[in-house]
Amino acid sequence: MKKTTSQFKGVFTALVTPMKANGELHLPKLERLINNQIKQGIHGLIPLGSTGEFYALTATEREQVITTTLKVAAGRVPVVAGVNAGATRDVVAYARQAEKLGCSGVMVAAPYYSLPRPDELFRHISAVNNAIGIPIMIYNYPGRTGVDMATDFIASLTKLKNVRYVKESTGEMARMTTLMRLCGDRLGVFCGCDTLALESLMVGTVGWVGGVANVLPASHVKLYELTVEKRDYVAARKLFFELLPTLELMEGGGKYTQWVKAACGLMGFDSGAPRQPLCAASKAECAQLLAALTFCEEGR
Repeated sequence: MKKTTSQFKGVFTALVTPMKANGELHLPKLERLINNQIKQGIHGLIPLGSTGEFYALTATEREQVITTTLKVAAGRVPVVAGVNAGATRDVVAYARQAEKLGCSGVMVAAPYYSLPRPDELFRHISAVNNAIGIPIMIYNYPGRTGVDMATDFIASLTKLKNVRYVKESTGEMARMTTLMRLCGDRLGVFCGCDTLALESLMVGTVGWVGGVANVLPASHVKLYELTVEKRDYVAARKLFFELLPTLELMEGGGKYTQWVKAACGLMGFDSGAPRQPLCAASKAECAQLLAALTFCEEGR
């Protein structure tokens, strides 16, 4: 059967994981955040990605985040769960759990720290593919994992029946256009670099996965609509330039999760501090964020 990539498209939010002051999960705040995301028109949700601090959560907490997200989403938008871990057996187990719980798909990155070679990584992703029957979104983010998936390697993964999407987060526009050219409709390419969102949507990526969508969901959705649905590139560029100071600040300082969680608080959706080893943004950093947010109408 020919694979299709029409199921997932639009803006998918890489959800933060709200925490209490004592560091425990704050599931009621997660519920409130998700409801607002869907109310603002977000097209999909990705819990347990990098912005969701999956690496700092226990297995029980990871399950709680997924079940809460699914309960609140209630089928209104697809939920694609991050299932990453350091060992193949754990990723397979998390992927099977996500499917059993009702997720629409899973997001798989290269295992961190072990630095698998291409042949080893192909076997790793094949094991996940063979264990489930729902779509896989490959997550290429060498800045986090230490492993860079070349475009020809990602193209080779489309031989696997469930590999249908990629979140390309290297920050190189040519990677996305090359993947689109190599793979055609076998692979739906999502922009994973916020500052390339406008260009990527204009050339035909199926969507945008971003953490700043936690903070400015309506603006993210509007940019997608203006660019993809209305093709009003003048209005899209104007909106993108309003968003850009915030996007550049969050992507440029090596503190993406810290910035996003702090900005959520500034926008009335407090999500607490990140778990250690990360620390909460300082007062000075929050002031920088507030100044950047005021460039965008939604942030004023």
